[in-house]
Amino acid sequence: MGREHLARLSRPRARTRTTARTRTRPAGSGRAAGAVLSVLTALSALLLLVLTAVPAGAGTDGFRGETARAVRAHERARARVDRLREEDAPDTEVRAAERRRKAVRAGLWDLLWATGRNSGDPVAVDASGRDGHCPFGDRSRPAGQRSPAWTAPIHHYWLSAGYAAKGSRWAHRHTGQDFAVDAGSPVYAVGSGTVQATTCGDGFGNQVVVRHRDGYFTQYAHLSRIDVRKGERVTAGRRIGLSGATGNVTGPHLHFEVRITPYVGSAVPPLPWLRRKDVRVGGASLDAVRRNYHCCRGR
Repeated sequence: MGREHLARLSRPRARTRTTARTRTRPAGSGRAAGAVLSVLTALSALLLLVLTAVPAGAGTDGFRGETARAVRAHERARARVDRLREEDAPDTEVRAAERRRKAVRAGLWDLLWATGRNSGDPVAVDASGRDGHCPFGDRSRPAGQRSPAWTAPIHHYWLSAGYAAKGSRWAHRHTGQDFAVDAGSPVYAVGSGTVQATTCGDGFGNQVVVRHRDGYFTQYAHLSRIDVRKGERVTAGRRIGLSGATGNVTGPHLHFEVRITPYVGSAVPPLPWLRRKDVRVGGASLDAVRRNYHCCRGR
């Protein structure tokens, strides 16, 4: 990703300046010493408040490692639930495994929500896109067509940057699958669900996040136009916007993510997830894409 929405702990400058002044102050009366002690006590309380409000290690490798471990733990728990159901395990065992999965997700959700609020992630701060003045467009629905249970997010594409790809275009690793397309190509919801967020103004540009019935979220970023609203129910194949080149990009494409929560930091590999829904996607190599499109730099 070109820019991650991760909070960074700043150095408490007020404490540094106060401490420096107290070091140069000569020993005086008991009143002056008491004043210094009061200031230091207040600053300690303030620092404690900051540390409890911001997740430990936010914006650091430690924080990324913590969220990555939580994502892996959730996926292991989800796989266990699926396996128990396939094996017709007792209901009590399935329910216990599902409670474990939900507990892992709840912890990850709270952690990333707090981080998103602190760092200004619009999905956590302005999920309806009101403050960003997003380019909302046509809300008409396709008439009378039968949609599949799951579908690809876009048609007539080349696959470009994949999940976990390395490179100078991202601060760490790529968190989704990029589909190289012409600007203005229709973008579709991959499955039925509810629109969780329609935001704009950050590195993802204009984006839509949809919550699906299985509890996962899909993200569609860098759109030129958004055709749905927060809270709206969509079905598989419903057009939710048009592709574009908004945000941190150098050319038109769709950035597609699958997440455990609505927030940055909870992405899972999107193509295996789609394959579990019987959706197959494929396309040309990245070299072929580069010959026809500017390679996407950000998400």
